[in-house]
Amino acid sequence: MTNTVKDGNVYVPYEKRKGNESIVYFTRDVSAAGIKKAYEKVCGNIVGKVAVKLHTGEKNGPNFTPASWVKEVFETCDSLKDATIIETNTYYEGDRDTTEKHLETLKVNGWTFCPVDIIDAEGTLDLPVKNGNWFDHMTVGKNLVNYDSMFTLTHFKGHTMGGFGGSNKNIGIGCADAHIGKKMIHSREGEGQWSVDEEELMEKISESTKATIDYFGKNVTYVNVMRNMSVSCDCEGLAAEPVVTPNVGILSSTDICALDTACVDLIHALTDNDKKALWERMQSRHGFRQLSYMKQLGMGNDKYILIDLDNDECIITAKDAVKDVKPFKRIEIV
Repeated sequence: MTNTVKDGNVYVPYEKRKGNESIVYFTRDVSAAGIKKAYEKVCGNIVGKVAVKLHTGEKNGPNFTPASWVKEVFETCDSLKDATIIETNTYYEGDRDTTEKHLETLKVNGWTFCPVDIIDAEGTLDLPVKNGNWFDHMTVGKNLVNYDSMFTLTHFKGHTMGGFGGSNKNIGIGCADAHIGKKMIHSREGEGQWSVDEEELMEKISESTKATIDYFGKNVTYVNVMRNMSVSCDCEGLAAEPVVTPNVGILSSTDICALDTACVDLIHALTDNDKKALWERMQSRHGFRQLSYMKQLGMGNDKYILIDLDNDECIITAKDAVKDVKPFKRIEIV
């Protein structure tokens, strides 16, 4: 293993990127209908027994993607009618650090309309990390391999340690088991529980994600919901920082690197005032290394063609996508 790249926290403007392009879809419709619209563009390989990886949130958290929206998507998308939400217990103390507490939190937050599999509740297994710098394997919840496909439905937001939480963080932390995998990512041997940060953390998250998406191969897809984007993760629940970033839209792709990169690009394209808090969080935590390292590992492209689902599927830029964004106003869920 070699040392991490210490200058990896660099935002590269689109015009300076090299390589192939992937397709990313975009809609301004921040709703259950918007999730369905984005998902149906990328769900061709979601077959068989389907796992849906999403962040179900701490008790009464204000910002995670509403359970009522996900319920509607499940009921109206044929490939999701028998889907199972998957989660793992948490490494930190809270409402979800044991299976018993986690099950109660799921009920409080409304995740009662379909099966929810806490995939590490009954044990773990190791998945290989191919060409990793830090790991040769990642320990995940053992029930992960009970599924044929995975739909990654991510609430895109800031993160206290990761800078931002997109599909990469949702999978890399969210599929690693509570006691072994998450410890491998967050802690160095013989050091404290949260001793890993900055580029090293971003790289370890990405290698963990690679283990899972390599397992599913072509049978994995991604949707990011850019709504209620606090600088805090949903794991902070009611203690999350107030949202000041405007809602942007919903994006989807079969390329995890392109999708998370496009979301970062959309934040960058906002006005200085609208993006200030979230952009500072990404920079200060070295979050951009998530993007460059995913590309380095061959997990996808950082160039993409952005397709506007609201306007005859024309090709647009990030600036086009956010030009009519309104100042933040919380969407109330009835």
